[in-house]
Amino acid sequence: MTDTTRKKGRPLSFDRNAALRKAMLLFWEHGYEATSLNDLTTALDVKPSSIYSAFGDKKGLFFDAIGLYLSGPVTADTIIAQAPSAHAAASELLRVSAIGFTGATTPAGCLLASSAISCSHAAREVRQALGAIRGAIEDRLRLKIVQSIEDRQLPHETDAAALAALTMAVIQGMSTLARDGAPREKLLLVAEVAMLGWPKPAAVAA
Repeated sequence: MTDTTRKKGRPLSFDRNAALRKAMLLFWEHGYEATSLNDLTTALDVKPSSIYSAFGDKKGLFFDAIGLYLSGPVTADTIIAQAPSAHAAASELLRVSAIGFTGATTPAGCLLASSAISCSHAAREVRQALGAIRGAIEDRLRLKIVQSIEDRQLPHETDAAALAALTMAVIQGMSTLARDGAPREKLLLVAEVAMLGWPKPAAVAA
């Protein structure tokens, strides 16, 4: 690529972070495959060459957008790591999800869940990557549950894998409810009721 071509694409003349946020919101609203390169260039007000120069391609832009979505002072990782127990971690994950899925300035639902719902076989790499991210969160919650069992915060017969999977399933279900227009109050109630299914702490059950 020549210097002239690079200048036409304006690869260095736009705010990369602002462009990335716009792209994230577009993917969040429409999903990975339904968001075309033309949609992106229009929303970002750049030429395709700028996207190629800054992000590699549409897939690279998408994964960078996912990275932005997962960043911040409060993430699933920090919630799980900082919670005093698995019960507290799951409760906070559900609460934060209910709030995040119904934001006033962001699309409804979860970007990780909604982006890959309609992915075709051609986008299997994206679908698999998103599944791996969700799976990693589930596994960290499972390990937190195991630790709570060892600390006698949960009964020893608690199925850590099933409980972690149940929590993640509720979160993904809440995303669908949000996409369907459910208000925040409804999702917070779902989160509250979901926690009623958790076993009582070992000290209480004994």
